[in-house]
Amino acid sequence: MSTKTYVPPVDSIDRKWYVIDAADQRLGRLASEIAKILRGKNKPNFTPHMDAGDFVIVVNAEKVQVTGKKRFQKVYRRHSGRPGGMKVETFDKLQARIPERIIEKAVKGMLPKNALGRKLFTKLKVYAGPDHPHEAQQPEVLTVDTNTGEQG
Repeated sequence: MSTKTYVPPVDSIDRKWYVIDAADQRLGRLASEIAKILRGKNKPNFTPHMDAGDFVIVVNAEKVQVTGKKRFQKVYRRHSGRPGGMKVETFDKLQARIPERIIEKAVKGMLPKNALGRKLFTKLKVYAGPDHPHEAQQPEVLTVDTNTGEQG
């Protein structure tokens, strides 16, 4: 007798919308919780090769925190594709310019590196301030406490 993998029917997957407030939360711990929800790992019918996750709206991205000296030493790189086109920016400067990108990059790095990961990433909505345009989806407020451990 062979063991079969349980595959939930696509119409039985219940999709919810969650709002997470990133104000004064630790970046890495927050990103891993968001990635878990997007992937569907918090549900009993988790299947690795399927999109069974929920939608996540992150507000107050501009107020996310990092510990230690990461604010000045953590760098974000991007490349234009042209010779000498590398742009390097610190956490502090990127947070002042495009605070949404910090959370997006942290979560994207925790998702699978394939077509499924790209599909899951589209269900993440990040906003710098406290407002979002997704009231029609009736999102639930999800509280995540990432401030355990050392204070920085």
